[in-house]
Amino acid sequence: MSIDAESEAGVPADRIVLQGMQFYGYHGVNPEERALGQAYVVDLTVELDLRTPGATDRLEDTVNYSRLYRVVQEVVEGTPRNLLEAVAEGIASRLLGEFPVRAVQVRVKKPQPPIKGSVVEYAAVEIYRMR
Repeated sequence: MSIDAESEAGVPADRIVLQGMQFYGYHGVNPEERALGQAYVVDLTVELDLRTPGATDRLEDTVNYSRLYRVVQEVVEGTPRNLLEAVAEGIASRLLGEFPVRAVQVRVKKPQPPIKGSVVEYAAVEIYRMR
């Protein structure tokens, strides 16, 4: 299932999207990745009903983009993890725990991953989690 799926009622779900967030973190299995760190790019989509904020035009009726960004930043720039999967899961867990969203889709990209003898634009993990 992906975030593009329809809601349970068969109606397309409302979404807030933050694309191309860039951070610097120290994740990876290799000691060099942990010591030197590298850039990470995160794409985030959260699913929630946006009818009320669409009608009221009040920030307190929706999820503040800045707060979403800060949570992603805290996870990516925080405690080092071995796997991109763990980084993505950490982001999804925090967002589902802290915000009134129905679902989250998280894509974590590692540009130019250290794969010996390769030319790879990025390695990525994408997860979808529902409440």
